[in-house]
Amino acid sequence: MRRGLTVRAIEAIAPPAARREIADSYLPGLYLVVQPTTGAKSWAVRYRHNGATRKLTLGAYPAIDLKAAREIGAKALRAVAEGRDPGEEKAQARAKQADSVDRVVEQFLVRHCRRINRPKTAYETERLLRRHVLPRWHGRNIDSITRRDVLDVLDRIVDSGASIEANRALAAVRKLFNWALSRDVIASSPCAGVKPPSAEHSRDRVLSDDELRLVWKAADKLGFPFGSVVQLLALTGQRRDEVGQMRWSEVDLEKRLWTLPRERMKANQPHEVPLSAPVIDILKSTPRLVGSGLVFTTNGAAPVSGYSKAKRRIDALFPSAPHWTLHDVRRTVASGMARLGISLPVIEKVLGHRSGSFRGVVGIYQRHDFANEKRRALEAWGNFVAALVEGKPASKVVRLRGRRS
Repeated sequence: MRRGLTVRAIEAIAPPAARREIADSYLPGLYLVVQPTTGAKSWAVRYRHNGATRKLTLGAYPAIDLKAAREIGAKALRAVAEGRDPGEEKAQARAKQADSVDRVVEQFLVRHCRRINRPKTAYETERLLRRHVLPRWHGRNIDSITRRDVLDVLDRIVDSGASIEANRALAAVRKLFNWALSRDVIASSPCAGVKPPSAEHSRDRVLSDDELRLVWKAADKLGFPFGSVVQLLALTGQRRDEVGQMRWSEVDLEKRLWTLPRERMKANQPHEVPLSAPVIDILKSTPRLVGSGLVFTTNGAAPVSGYSKAKRRIDALFPSAPHWTLHDVRRTVASGMARLGISLPVIEKVLGHRSGSFRGVVGIYQRHDFANEKRRALEAWGNFVAALVEGKPASKVVRLRGRRS
């Protein structure tokens, strides 16, 4: 009768002078491996496959006890009897787990998004993947994902009524698979040939002169801080968060210049905004909280927030106006400057754009900062807005058409 190893015998084994393998006579091929000095114990199965001796490590004792070791070992030896290699199968399973969707997504977020993308972009990419991708593909190997899987995810988002979100999810998934492709994790991307599920139309809402005047006056009634933010949006054409997160250290009132650091810019490049007389007036009248470097803040510790509520308060002051957004103000500034005869390259420089006239090779070799042109443009626009607010007819406002800008 084969008795083999016993729990009592295993527990009594002292640390040997050299590594020791003790065969279990109950299950030939199963060994208890005992390490010198520490006495650490583990299980292994020795077998032959295609004429070669192979070893399969099962795991540590007592995490895997004697009974479990025999069960796992018997299963591995049955695979050998069937002509399979349990050691190779385990290696393949480990590789498959290493390339699971869950793990590749985590690596993508750590090695790419959080290192290369701006924080807001990285956050949005992570949100989309965790909300729409991981719950559907959890536990799957990334190279098992097909185009049909991608389309199923997008269809579910569209069916929920979030068609634009589906477009954003496709962009995030495409970025994930392109990264995996560049790392040789996959041989091809399942996103190839997949088109955005929903058509998007570029927003072209521009406030009329009357609407801009009403917005300005409503912002005036709203006062600091939100009213001042809206007025600076209307005068500078910069993005909402760029204005809302303005710091006094960025502003030089004497030189009439606002310098945004690269980390606060969408294009990841520093950006200088000349300040017109109306902007200087607003900043000089802005209260400063002791100990805070923020221009627009209510507590000194954080920039203003709650734009949606402030926007509703402005809307309530002229409810008959068509729907508009704060970003429409930026587009209105660009359109208004064009009406004044300011050239497109100067407008793009004012807005801090890196595309358009300055994309590709032009952007690499065009180093002129357009400082003087930007200052003239913003001064002209500031004068236009000031005249508009005072009720002067548009025909009385001086244009720059025909002048070098």
